[in-house]
Amino acid sequence: MTDPHNPRPENPSSENPDPQGPAPAAPPAYGEYAPPPAPPAYGEYAPATPVAPPAPDANAYQQPAYAAAPTYAAATPAPGTPVPGKTLGIVAFVLAFFVQLIALILGIVALVQSKKAGRSNGFALAAIIISAVLLVIGAIIAAIFIPIFIESINAATVCANDPSATVEVFGQQLSCQQLLDQSGR
Repeated sequence: MTDPHNPRPENPSSENPDPQGPAPAAPPAYGEYAPPPAPPAYGEYAPATPVAPPAPDANAYQQPAYAAAPTYAAATPAPGTPVPGKTLGIVAFVLAFFVQLIALILGIVALVQSKKAGRSNGFALAAIIISAVLLVIGAIIAAIFIPIFIESINAATVCANDPSATVEVFGQQLSCQQLLDQSGR
């Protein structure tokens, strides 16, 4: 009995003089699918050779989409490693009580260095807060006392040049003699 999918001629030498066997069928044109094989007849076995998969479509020639590489969290530094900006934060904290503007700048620099390393810096944060608050309080005090000091200097200069003159101090007219008596001189 012959295979319906692969019929063999009774005399292979008469039809195909090639000793290697019959020539394979021509492949389908590009983009076309080969016709599916006919199903086996009832009671016959399926062909032993596997059926070729359908021709690939245009997407088969594109690069495969790979999954993204997993991301890893930054490694936390060992417990004994120094914190960048820690010393600068301490210096800024000490200076915050004396030189607020410089302490504010140093505190910001120390905090940025620590944040880049993924660490916290309490001294730098405290230096920024303390120096900013004291800087504002200092500016308010300066705004109040500088005009008072300037007015006092002007009155003292007038009295030093003419002891019999009259000066205006905080809206009151005073003679230079009264001013000297009130100051204790």
